[in-house]
Amino acid sequence: MVIVGPGYPFRGGIATFNHRLCQQFIEEGNECCIFSFSLQYPSLLFPGKTQYSTDPPPQGLEIYSMINSIHPLNWWQTGTELKRMRPDILIVRYWLPFMGPAFGTILRRVRKNKHTRIIAITDNIFPHEKRPGDLAFSRYFLKSCDAFVTMSDKVMKDLRSLEPNKPAVQTLHPLYDNFGEPVSKQEAREKLRLDKDTKILLFFGFIRKYKGLDILLNAIRLLKEKNSPLLGHLKIMIAGEFYEDPREYERMIDEWGIRDYLILRTDFIPDSEVRYYMCAADGVVQPYRNATQSGVTPLAYHFDKPSIVTNVGGLPELVPHKKAGLVAEPNAESVAAAIEEYFELGENYFIPHLRSEKQRLSWHTLVKIITDLAAQLRKEQ
Repeated sequence: MVIVGPGYPFRGGIATFNHRLCQQFIEEGNECCIFSFSLQYPSLLFPGKTQYSTDPPPQGLEIYSMINSIHPLNWWQTGTELKRMRPDILIVRYWLPFMGPAFGTILRRVRKNKHTRIIAITDNIFPHEKRPGDLAFSRYFLKSCDAFVTMSDKVMKDLRSLEPNKPAVQTLHPLYDNFGEPVSKQEAREKLRLDKDTKILLFFGFIRKYKGLDILLNAIRLLKEKNSPLLGHLKIMIAGEFYEDPREYERMIDEWGIRDYLILRTDFIPDSEVRYYMCAADGVVQPYRNATQSGVTPLAYHFDKPSIVTNVGGLPELVPHKKAGLVAEPNAESVAAAIEEYFELGENYFIPHLRSEKQRLSWHTLVKIITDLAAQLRKEQ
């Protein structure tokens, strides 16, 4: 089996997902490797500081830096190599139409071996931030695949609007369990130099418009204006790198006078430190204005952290209301009310429900879905 998509030394949630999925295939007795990028994004198109991880490489995985996302000759060469390898199953990650031409061309070469079954894990069909060419690029990619796996209702509906007939299965985003074991809240806060008595809600991950950090900041402003007693001992920890201009957020913070309620750790959080940020928090907040699914939620699950999420995309599917957390509407008033309700109920209210929900988020389930799809394709062809 081959997974096509980001892998070490590239960083981020999709690379982490690919590493964990590859590991699961190997643990279940399969040969599996990752075909990653030699060039993922040209520097001019990358919004962050660096695309590369400073962590050591994942152990026991074969990762080949092959794909140049903007070099058509490379696409042909990579496709030819994968065609020659004849993997039984090729799993390709699709999260951005920008990758459609490269992946679509590579997969068309692979299909010529008339053996490999191509299954796409589609994180998005239409991107959060729209660009010219998105529709054409996605159509080109989808035609090169045999079957699909989605992780939210929204992505399944988007997929079916362009590809109504090919096999597709919807499942939940598996649990991220590859960031180390949980540590105590006390140990995590000592590591991050945080006060042991403060209530902390964590906003985690790359900061982009669709993730609604401005909604969260506005919610804190509303709590301040109503003199909520909660703000006497609450801070919002914002942990993640800006993928857009931070100046507008800085303006909001200063104009609304809410800096004292924030802990700003706005650099990329390396994998080796993720568990400390999760374990230091009393809960996680995802005030997204739109979404498909989120890797932050299964990460929070692993560390037994309830979440406040907004009622968009697949987030309510992963966080049943008043079980694994709270579901708010994507506006400041609703998020502010949910923050107050969360601390009225208390973190421990959610833990039994959350641990029960975790059982649904298995990597074995995803592996079985993929292998069953491939078996179905072989019977049909």
